[in-house]
This record gives sequence, C-alpha cells and structure tokens, in this order.
Amino acid sequence: MHVRRIIPCLDIKDGRVVKGVNFVDFRDAGDPVECAKAYQDAGADEIVFLDISATSEGRDTVACLVSKVAEQLSVPFSVGGGIRTVNDMSAILDAGADKVSLNSAAVKNPSLISEGAEAFGSQRIIVAIDAKQKAEGGWEVYTAGGNNATGLDAVEWAMKAERLGAGEILLTSMDKDGTKSGYDLELTAEISSKVKIPVIASGGAGTYEHFYDVLTKGKASAVLAASLFHFNEISIPKLKEYLQKRGILVSK
Repeated sequence: MHVRRIIPCLDIKDGRVVKGVNFVDFRDAGDPVECAKAYQDAGADEIVFLDISATSEGRDTVACLVSKVAEQLSVPFSVGGGIRTVNDMSAILDAGADKVSLNSAAVKNPSLISEGAEAFGSQRIIVAIDAKQKAEGGWEVYTAGGNNATGLDAVEWAMKAERLGAGEILLTSMDKDGTKSGYDLELTAEISSKVKIPVIASGGAGTYEHFYDVLTKGKASAVLAASLFHFNEISIPKLKEYLQKRGILVSK
C-alpha cells in the first residue's frame, strides 16, 4: 500500500498567498514564507507554490521568493507558474525547489516536458492540468490561470504528458475549485486509471470525507488543498488521523 501525501498549495499573487473560487475572486491568506513553514511544522508531506499570475502577466516566477520559502523547508517543495524553458526550470531548482510544475508552456510546447525530464529527471517534472467539464461530456484543458480554453481533452493530455516524461500530474478541477463541494471524483478516477504516474487531486475539498473519497473512489495518489488549510478549517494532523482511522496509509 502506498503512503498517501497531504499537500498544501500556496497560490501566490503579488507576493502574497491568495485563495479564490473557480479561479477568480481572490482573497489574501498570508505571507508565503510563514505559511510554508507553518504547514511543514503541521506535518505537510510536500508544499506546492504556484505563481498564478506569472503566465497571464508574461513574467517569470519570482525566484527570490522561491529561495526564501525553500530556506525554511525540509519537505519536498514544488514550484509552478511562468516556467517556459529548461533555463527557467534550472533557475527555480537552483533557487531551492525540488520539483517544477509545467502547465501553459507544456501545452504550447509539449517537448518541454521531455527536455525537462532529460535534464533533471522525470521525478522533478510535474505537469499541472486545469480541467473544466464540457457540456457534451469529457473535460477540456485550460491554461493561463484558467483563462484560455485549449481544445485539448484532459484525459488524453495526461496520457501524453506521461509518455513525454512527466513524473506526476497535478490535476485541478476548475468546476470544483474553491467550492468545498468535494473533488471531481469522476475526472480524477478517469485520469488516475489511464496513467501509471501519481495523480495529485486538487479543487473542491470541503470536508474530511472529501479527502477520503478522492483517495479511494478517485484513485488519487495525493491530495492538495488550499483554503481549508489557510483558514484553519481543517488541520493537517487531524486530517491524517481521520484518514488513518479509515485505513488510508499516511506519514506520521
């Protein structure tokens, strides 16, 4: 049985942690360095840092902020947002990140996944997929912080990302993001069953049971959440205790 990971996500905008609903209506949730350290102390298995406006603003991820956060952490630390080239990846990894997360740039240039995997190893390359349900069924991939519809099928794109060398998929349901109505179990299960690499489920956590459901019915390898943790609605230690009591293997 695999150990399931609990991963807080720091969405960064203008140097602050923010949280929105359906990728809009953001509110402030604190200082990134303080938040990251607090989550590590609470038992987070990893930390994800996403510079959510870097791509839409056409700028690079703020490496100096990445460095400040990395200095406080001993758990794995993943960074995404505005990463367009292998040199960008190198700069973020050199700043202290353990993994890089590719989204918009990978859709625009899929070979970037292979180039990153070859240069740094597949285990350091995450492909983030922001997906929205289509009226006719299935899910479409969106980029640029959920602003651009791509026409790509999310399941097919996940499978292609794996073939190109991605080590993990960070899967966010745009329909569920920030709603606290539960993860998109159908989407997560569909992609988890089609790839062999770990799938991190994101978007929609609202109760302890939602985490359990996406790890079992959704077949996710890890769970990511933001607002529940940021605003102390659910604590990581209590979440781990709950999952353990229900038979899910988590780290101490």
